[in-house]
Amino acid sequence: MAQSDSTNGTNGDGEERRGPVIRDNRRIDPETGEVRETAAEEAEADTEEVEGIEIPDTPEQVVSEAINADERVVELTNDIKRVQAEYSNYRKRVERDRVAVREVATAQVLGELLPILDDIGRARDHDELTGGFKAVGEALEGAVAKLGLERFAEQGDDFDPKIHEALTLIPVPDITVQTVVEVFQPGYRMGERVLRPARVVVGDPVEGAGAPDPAEASDEGAEDSGGRADDE
Repeated sequence: MAQSDSTNGTNGDGEERRGPVIRDNRRIDPETGEVRETAAEEAEADTEEVEGIEIPDTPEQVVSEAINADERVVELTNDIKRVQAEYSNYRKRVERDRVAVREVATAQVLGELLPILDDIGRARDHDELTGGFKAVGEALEGAVAKLGLERFAEQGDDFDPKIHEALTLIPVPDITVQTVVEVFQPGYRMGERVLRPARVVVGDPVEGAGAPDPAEASDEGAEDSGGRADDE
């Protein structure tokens, strides 16, 4: 629709005003019947991107973009889970290494104290652990026990080459397995770690000990045969 601005006469300064100005804002050209270029450009601009957001053209495109977004979310979620698992494994590995280092350091310190513990044990065996020496000795034994140190090897234990060091082997009747018959030096361990094997004398079973006498076995067999014959 055309618009007009009209002016009449002159202004106060005596200047002549211009005549009416007509602006034609119609989108359709009345002479050609075509859409004017300015209106066409405005209509095309309405379909362009708005602030960087692309407007989907079809419903299929909307669905495809939604599927792609879901797949991206799943991918990112899996990445986060993988990172969390790697961090958890790293923490466990660091803690395991820390425990191992602490155990090695403790074992080294306790190993240096074993000769002192041997002296305390010998003094106790000879009734010389008395007075202040007894209090100090018992305090030291209690302290190392709290750190996990354990003394082992007693007379009558089954011989185990993993924790016992056999100084000598002597035949002993009335036993069926190799047995510790005397302890020269006790062993010490911390958990599953053997700090020092026990030095012991091992009794070896005498061959044939505990086996039935062949003559007696023969007599018993004859009696059983005779008994069965009488019954028949």
